Amino acid sequence: MSAAGMGARQWIAGIVGALLVLAGLGLVATTEQASIEHRVAAERHGGQVLEVQGDTRPDIGKNHYMVRVSGRLNVVDAPADPEFGQQVATPVLLRHVEMFQWREVRVAGDTHYEQDWVDRPVDSSRFERSAGHANPGAFPVQGKQFDAGLVKIGGYALAPALLHALPGGERVSPDMKTLPANLAASFSRNGDYLVTSANPAHPRLGDLRVSWEAVPVQVLTIFARPQGDLLVPATDAPDGKGYDVQVGDRRLVDVLPDVPEPPVFAVARRLLAMLLAGIGVLLLLSTRMSAHDALPIALGAGVLLAAAVAGVMWLGKDLQSSAYWFVLAVAGLGVVVWRLHARAAH
Repeated sequence: MSAAGMGARQWIAGIVGALLVLAGLGLVATTEQASIEHRVAAERHGGQVLEVQGDTRPDIGKNHYMVRVSGRLNVVDAPADPEFGQQVATPVLLRHVEMFQWREVRVAGDTHYEQDWVDRPVDSSRFERSAGHANPGAFPVQGKQFDAGLVKIGGYALAPALLHALPGGERVSPDMKTLPANLAASFSRNGDYLVTSANPAHPRLGDLRVSWEAVPVQVLTIFARPQGDLLVPATDAPDGKGYDVQVGDRRLVDVLPDVPEPPVFAVARRLLAMLLAGIGVLLLLSTRMSAHDALPIALGAGVLLAAAVAGVMWLGKDLQSSAYWFVLAVAGLGVVVWRLHARAAH
């Protein structure tokens, strides 16, 4: 080959090599930037997020990770209202108690009184005209909340704070067969209510009305911190909440819309970035040394360059990740130095 042809070949190899090195560094930079943005945003909500599939539980050790798990709730130990003998397969059972009482209603300066079901004692002594509108006072039966002993989703149990955050509610018809005899003598069923009214269509002052509400068993997506086999809120999360619960199988971007998705195929992109940088260095060296010497130097240089860029980008964001990258960069540098020393010795 003529000197001109050789020069042109070297020039083209140099240009292509430089472009490949830049492409590799650009690829690793964009990959790490996306990872950093995802990590920083996720930290506001408690930490790095792991996607959990099925009943598997990732081994996270003592690190502060969050998980996103979707599935249908499984009520293992159903709650019961022992006073009324009611038990329902639900995460949370609520007993509502109302009394038929006087209410003071003021409209445009006019005050009038009416009787209605109210879920708390109304202090009639504070009425403008209390005479003839006296209420009975304290309820003989109180409203209460009963939590299931164990509710699971995927491979995790739910802590009480997450049980109380479960959405929705549906009225439950009372089971008269399980109602204790002393209460069965006082209460009768009226639709989904138990009432003390002799005539439910025309309740009297002081009559009680009791009903139950159950949180539905449904498909949910829960974002929380795992503690062994228990999901709990991340109390140290900067967002002040540290968990989320949504109906249906929801993606992480739906649960945390301010958290960008992590880069797709991040590991493959990092390996490709090192490979592109290595091929670029190989082309730059191809006219200066034999392939036997150039190949290991190029591969080591590709790892060195890509890892150094990634390590610098993680500085100030995650020192552990930055350290991993710098260790990899040193390993690449070691390969380059070793091969150059071996070449010089010959």
